[in-house]
Amino acid sequence: MAFIDSTVVNVALPAIQSSFHATVVGVQWVVESYGLLLSAFILAGGSLGDLFGRRLIFVVGVVIFAAASLGCGISANIQQLILARSIQGLGAALLVPGSLAIISTSFDEESRGQAIGTWSGFTAITAAIGPVLGGWLVQHASWRWAFFINLPLAAAVMVISFWKVPESRSAIAARVDWLGALFATIGLAGLVTAFTESVNLGWRNPVILAGSIGGFGSLFAFVWVERHITFPMVPLTLFESRSFTAANLLTLLLYAALGVFFFLFPLNLIQAQGYSATAAGAALLPFVLLMFFLSRWSGGLMTRYGARGPLILGPIIASSGFVLFAVPSSGHNYWKSFLLPVIVLGLGMAITVAPLTTLVMTSVEQKRVGAASGINNATSRVASVLAIAFVGILMVHTFGAHLDRSLASLSLPSTTMQQLQAEENQLAGMQIPAGLDASTSATIDQLIREGFVFGFQTIMLICAGLSLASAGVAWLMLPITDREAH
Repeated sequence: MAFIDSTVVNVALPAIQSSFHATVVGVQWVVESYGLLLSAFILAGGSLGDLFGRRLIFVVGVVIFAAASLGCGISANIQQLILARSIQGLGAALLVPGSLAIISTSFDEESRGQAIGTWSGFTAITAAIGPVLGGWLVQHASWRWAFFINLPLAAAVMVISFWKVPESRSAIAARVDWLGALFATIGLAGLVTAFTESVNLGWRNPVILAGSIGGFGSLFAFVWVERHITFPMVPLTLFESRSFTAANLLTLLLYAALGVFFFLFPLNLIQAQGYSATAAGAALLPFVLLMFFLSRWSGGLMTRYGARGPLILGPIIASSGFVLFAVPSSGHNYWKSFLLPVIVLGLGMAITVAPLTTLVMTSVEQKRVGAASGINNATSRVASVLAIAFVGILMVHTFGAHLDRSLASLSLPSTTMQQLQAEENQLAGMQIPAGLDASTSATIDQLIREGFVFGFQTIMLICAGLSLASAGVAWLMLPITDREAH
């Protein structure tokens, strides 16, 4: 349910934008509101399960997620949808860490690896099916069904949970770090608001200044709290391990690039390239299949070569994939223009993910692997949330500047130019003014598509730089093993 939702929504974004006539800021908030609450509370969600019962908190998360999904599906405007998505993120923060915790406590050491492997396999299958199913629902029914589909799934999950899942809780008394979760939420919300809304309000607006100052101040307060509290959400002593610090810095950079890509790529395919929602959902199938089929092989790379080699090579290959995405212009065929970049990016991530996960788990003491895994998971989500917030600014300015230059050659009336410029924060979803002849409207439509593609290409090159920077982190910070030296 959670994995379907995280993949389906990106495919549904163009339809949502069209339905509500939303700006790119509104579309960003549909993604950001979910990711923000999930990022801030995912570690607290794990602690609640340890304290009150993992099955109980898991089921509570499922109920909240399902209720919020219903709220998403019946939303009458973009503001209601954003609010419902926020609540959905809170539900996900309870159920996502609970799923693995339930598996870990329900199996002995000998069979636990197979159980987690089965869990991983089903998430990969879901990640492959989700966008295609979601695209089909968006195209043939409505984007609302991308959320309604969660309701029967949630009902089945609750029946199975009470029927088959045993209750468990931690034997060690602990407390939930509510203060840390609060500061993390305020900090992330402040920065995301500042980055996202600056497109409309400008950096000198009091709301933007308050968001920036409050966001950075709250994150500093979060670090202070985590350093001094008895049961911290993020034990900072884990970062004394150079390898653990490197793994999380690499995750921050690489998943920032990946989050931006998954946000913009469906918009590019549907709004600029003219793909159907189903075709856009299927476009990343090679990426998912490579991740699935190469995961066992890439897991063995660390055993043979250590972490450093794969974590340099993988992001470099991923960076090449991002560069290839910056090549095609509008109206290009998938098989000639997008299949190769999807395969290269998938190969790079397949080489990276398993060694990165293993490095996180082996860079700390065995008794702290749960906290280490949770922190790395949260880091990947925070990276995506902040990157999408920042990239909206750059995308709007790049798109607007390119479109203005292109429109200048058409000698349009000043009122028409003003109408078009007022719509630029909708990117490729902007409406062409009424009253123009068919030829001029078609030309403007093509220029809008070209402007979006130009912005997308610029962002992909930035993603390539972030991916290369993550390889640089592995090169500079991870130790060279004896086997590698030999």
